[in-house]
Amino acid sequence: MKIHEYQAKALMRERGIGVPQGRAATSVDEAVAAVRPLVEATGNPVVVVKAQIHAGGRGKGRFREHPELAGVNVVLDGLEGGIAATEAAVRGLAERMLGSTLVTVQTGPDGKQVNRLYVEQGIDIERELYLSVVLDRATGRNLVMASTEGGTEIEEVAAERPEAILRETIDPAVGLLPFQAHALTWRLGLRGEAAKSGRAFVSALARAGVELDTDMVEINPLVVTQGGAVMALDAKVSFDKNALFRHPELASLRDLSEEDAAEVEAAEYGLSFIKLDGTIGCLVNGAGLAMATMDTIKEAGGEPANFLDVGGGATEENVTAAFEIITKDPAVKGIFVNIFGGIMKCDTIASGVLQAVRNVGLQVPLVVRLEGTNVALGSRIIQQAELPGLVVAGSMAEGARRIVELAR
Repeated sequence: MKIHEYQAKALMRERGIGVPQGRAATSVDEAVAAVRPLVEATGNPVVVVKAQIHAGGRGKGRFREHPELAGVNVVLDGLEGGIAATEAAVRGLAERMLGSTLVTVQTGPDGKQVNRLYVEQGIDIERELYLSVVLDRATGRNLVMASTEGGTEIEEVAAERPEAILRETIDPAVGLLPFQAHALTWRLGLRGEAAKSGRAFVSALARAGVELDTDMVEINPLVVTQGGAVMALDAKVSFDKNALFRHPELASLRDLSEEDAAEVEAAEYGLSFIKLDGTIGCLVNGAGLAMATMDTIKEAGGEPANFLDVGGGATEENVTAAFEIITKDPAVKGIFVNIFGGIMKCDTIASGVLQAVRNVGLQVPLVVRLEGTNVALGSRIIQQAELPGLVVAGSMAEGARRIVELAR
């Protein structure tokens, strides 16, 4: 589960991690109202207006409707014109940013609509660094990654200068040890007050990653101010969904408008669904079989439009919902139902598919391959329906080949 920057910073602030002051806004008036309290509290007339979407690269991203604007805009008007000038500038930015589409390297060409802004105090920056706490699945441990190349996409640094990325693995029994925090800050070139602040920051961030069951906490850039303070100028946090039962307080941070509508609907029925870019819709039971099905479709020359696992205990209602979700995608030109009936019975799948076809109609070719418990009954239910456009396949390879041909 991902959250917005302003939400991530609120969690960090609660844990004593240094972040600038800021206020979230969902309207133009709220953005303008955030200016005066920030300027008066910090004594800094410079503010920053940031688009809030679940994607990185906002600083370099551009609005489709307003290409002159980036996703992060520094307002300097207050240096000469005072708070009123800053408020006027923020109003102009908010009017153009809210409701517009921000396109970044991580959103793809479609971009994301901006529904929230974060108005934040300006910071006197001396240095920009990179810091993250990520789950290293190879070792099953959290890993602290840091670099002096702050403000740059870490993927670019890894590809061009892998030696510039520093790593410290966290032992879950003892956490990040003081000597590890010291080693990281020293190798980042932090000295004096900045080193002290940096060690405290790294240690607190590592603890937060464990306490919150995060997949990733990324600070890019991590900045050193002219006064030697280390602060998170940006923050990107995602949580392990399997651990959310331990953190009911995090549920309110979820922004469904930032998630794919089909994936949200699928979750309501207990379905594992991920939207992809192909044209062959897949309805499968079991994650392993779903992966194999997508591979087989690609082997046959097609491209899967989704990953969809109805699970081993799916009901006719679940199967009907899954079929309807697939058919809502205008990119889908054919549907492949591939079921191995173990706990899941083939006749249940067959009845669910037919019920879904009756509910939504069959506008594209449909190939069904059944195997396992009650396969004979399931196949008979499908064949007796005599629906035009519905084909029964004897194997997974045959089914993939047929649906690719029919979709063309």
